[in-house]
Amino acid sequence: MKIKIMRLLSLFLILFVSLQLNAQTVKILTYNIHHANPPSEPNKIDIEAIAKVINESGAEIVGIQEVDINVSRSEMMNQAEKLSELTGMDYFFSKGIDLEKGYYGTLILSKHKIIGKRRYDLPMPVKSENRSLAIVDVELPGGKTISFANTHLDLKEENRIAQAEFINELGELYSKPLIFVGDLNAKPESKPIQVLEKYFVRNTKNNQPTSPNVNARNEIDYIMVLNNQEFEWKEYRVIKEEYASDHLPLFAEVVFR
Repeated sequence: MKIKIMRLLSLFLILFVSLQLNAQTVKILTYNIHHANPPSEPNKIDIEAIAKVINESGAEIVGIQEVDINVSRSEMMNQAEKLSELTGMDYFFSKGIDLEKGYYGTLILSKHKIIGKRRYDLPMPVKSENRSLAIVDVELPGGKTISFANTHLDLKEENRIAQAEFINELGELYSKPLIFVGDLNAKPESKPIQVLEKYFVRNTKNNQPTSPNVNARNEIDYIMVLNNQEFEWKEYRVIKEEYASDHLPLFAEVVFR
């Protein structure tokens, strides 16, 4: 009997060690940067402050919203390229709209190799500003490949609901891990979030408001994980950085088993 118990304990130990070795941790940040314009200084563009937040967070993959490329209000800067340079990360920009002679949209940064890139225009039942969804496939150091999606949903409820349903339809196609982040312009109890929760898991224990940057009262920025994988939230927190943007950055560390 003792020998059988010892064998069972050994098997459990081997299984536990195997699961730990196969686990993959990734650090994520989502941040609406307000085209790098600090709210306290209306006429200033401080892209270095945004890069500082990203670098100090330790994030490996970052979803950014409200990014300008060659627009006069942000000094004709290619903010996607500049943030890539200042953080040492690879990048993928996803246009939302043409603005002046440049573009305005979202950005994904990654410390790890991007091996796939896709962009989708989101549905817009009610006329509004065009929104897009960017998805990249990233190869992590441990060999696991994950997908990462970033967006900025519309201000109009009808559009947000349609856009959430579209994102769910895409999520159905994924068998590998998919992390979804963005400024969703929707509070936790709203219909768009309820729609997304049919396929995506959000953190409900450590969630906090992210907007505005001072005395934040609205939880509208999210990091979610597609419910097709076993995972855990190792960390989930709002970073209290009140200068660089009109939103607070949101950080998470996710462990995939």
